[in-house]
Amino acid sequence: MATAVLARPARSLINVVQCVRLIQENYEYDLVVIGGGSGGLACAKQAVQLGAKVAVLDFVKPSPRGTKWGLGGTCVNVGCIPKKLMHQASLLGEAIHDSQPYGWQLPDPAAIRHDWATLTESVQNHIKSVNWVTRVDLRDQKVEYVNGLGYFKDDHTVVAVMKNQTERELRAKHVVIAVGGRPRYPDIPGAAEYGITSDDIFSLPQAPGRTLLVGAGYIGLECAGFLKGLGYDVSVMVRSILLRGFDQQMATMVGDSMVEKGIRFHHRSRPLAVEKQPDGRLLVRYETVDEAGTVTNGEDVFDTVLFAIGRQAETGTLKLANAGVVTAEGGKSDKLEVDETDHRTNVPHIYAVGDVLYRKPELTPVAIHAGRIIARRLFGGSEERMDYADVATTVFTPLEYGCVGLSEEAAEAAHGKDGIEVYHAYYKPTEFFVPQRSVRYCYLKAVALREGNQRVLGLHFLGPAAGEVIQGFAAALKCGLTMQVLRNTVGIHPTVAEEFTRLAITKSSGLDPTPATCCS
Repeated sequence: MATAVLARPARSLINVVQCVRLIQENYEYDLVVIGGGSGGLACAKQAVQLGAKVAVLDFVKPSPRGTKWGLGGTCVNVGCIPKKLMHQASLLGEAIHDSQPYGWQLPDPAAIRHDWATLTESVQNHIKSVNWVTRVDLRDQKVEYVNGLGYFKDDHTVVAVMKNQTERELRAKHVVIAVGGRPRYPDIPGAAEYGITSDDIFSLPQAPGRTLLVGAGYIGLECAGFLKGLGYDVSVMVRSILLRGFDQQMATMVGDSMVEKGIRFHHRSRPLAVEKQPDGRLLVRYETVDEAGTVTNGEDVFDTVLFAIGRQAETGTLKLANAGVVTAEGGKSDKLEVDETDHRTNVPHIYAVGDVLYRKPELTPVAIHAGRIIARRLFGGSEERMDYADVATTVFTPLEYGCVGLSEEAAEAAHGKDGIEVYHAYYKPTEFFVPQRSVRYCYLKAVALREGNQRVLGLHFLGPAAGEVIQGFAAALKCGLTMQVLRNTVGIHPTVAEEFTRLAITKSSGLDPTPATCCS
């Protein structure tokens, strides 16, 4: 109790000193963060804990479809969290059918149907609870929350445009840009008018029905996967390749595993127009270019068209020129380049973090970690740097794909084909045996240097619980994991994660990587 009594005046004294200092410097805040997503919030809260006076601006512009949400950014509202919940819903549907051979008596599995309204209500209720907890957390930590759309008046002054269109100026010693990004629409007739994006799918008021996903990045494939798992007819339109930036052998296997699930792919295709029909359905006109360059036109009708063709940074409304901030590629890009050491833009006291960064991983944990590092450098005297190498991630397709480190293509480009060795194997998850689920695409590989103890450059895993599997191995990779250490690690049997410790066959050997049994 005595400690608590002493702590309050100490805190008050800090606040007084803080305010006096800011007044002398002609600043209202030590830090203003523009954007209330994962990276911005992490930076703001860490800064306050280190004694800074901080304000966070956050305002969600509705999507073309009119969807809007609360505090917390993309991850909480229209990204990682609702995506994982809907992926889980899909997996549960598959588990219901798997349960029969395990002895669970079901009235009629073929009659089981999913209710979209129940799922979206549950997902949105969870999101709203997170929005509320986030606001309470900011209040408790003394971070000022401003529900306004921010732009720069000058390099130290941020203007918040409030809901009633009044404006409030905030003068700050430092500014962090953490505005993230929003989905792009293609420049074709009817796209923005009739199509939706990942901003809309998690709160879509009606069941999506027969759905076309345009785009084959991780967002498009994840949405296609859980929609198919929930029982909807799903097609994916692919302009070039699947999962650009990922290991292409693994990307191809992800696509093939989705085809096995009944998802149709239109390769080398792009939409030309979306037209609403009298019955409310959507006619999509598209073209396909074969390998010889011959163009053929086609059309099909869908209930929902979801565009997942990429995202653009929300820098357009910031009036960056007023602060002297220049975007990447000499102003041609919508993203920001920052100094690798401290995340400064070209203006020394203006920083950036998260999905707004040029050629950096667009991942929530990356933004959170970098945001905290910025705050510790500014207000804690830290010299810590963000390490963007070997960041693990997982694509939550029906058969999940987790990876960390270099793809096989990137490793070969860096070290030469003769400088690397690839260990690989197919495997059979024990839980797949009884329901006789397909194991055709359960596969993993380790990309390593060929010489010495064979330092591991990249790990890739396709199968159940891939995110859980790859997370632990990511720490090992950061610690300098070698194939020698990996082979000397005793696995936990029977798990799918242990398969990494059993890798023994190399691609260069030409031997069959399919196991004979699970226990030898």
